[in-house]
Amino acid sequence: MKVALASDHGGITIRKEMISLLEEMDIEYIDLGCECSISVDYPDYAIPVAEKVVKGEVDRGILICGTGIGMSIAANKVKGIRCALVHDTFSAKATREHNNSNTLAMGERVIRPGLAREIARIWLTTSFEDGGRHENRIRKVADIEMQRI
Repeated sequence: MKVALASDHGGITIRKEMISLLEEMDIEYIDLGCECSISVDYPDYAIPVAEKVVKGEVDRGILICGTGIGMSIAANKVKGIRCALVHDTFSAKATREHNNSNTLAMGERVIRPGLAREIARIWLTTSFEDGGRHENRIRKVADIEMQRI
């Protein structure tokens, strides 16, 4: 597995926790920043991660900003991205099993680093439940996405 990750200025601490977790789990990663404490625009970091995921350059993406909301909205504008905003472990597992999410967003001002690590660990190690109702639902979403401009 290979993961791309990024944060804006509001998510640097948890992004560094994610790097530590990925290294501990021996997962290859690409860190797309940011390294600044001044305000930056979250789409400038979310879109490159999302594009790497849909192009197949990485398997999954992790995005962190203050709330996770901006990053998830921006990432989900990229066709083929299923970015889940997650702040609890149940949702981390469910979004992989049921939604086959390929990108995870979290908010540093919402959760603490320890919980963020556990969410990411669960999200990274949980498989999609292939077939059946979940696959059908994802296909419907993809069909809608293909019909829209």
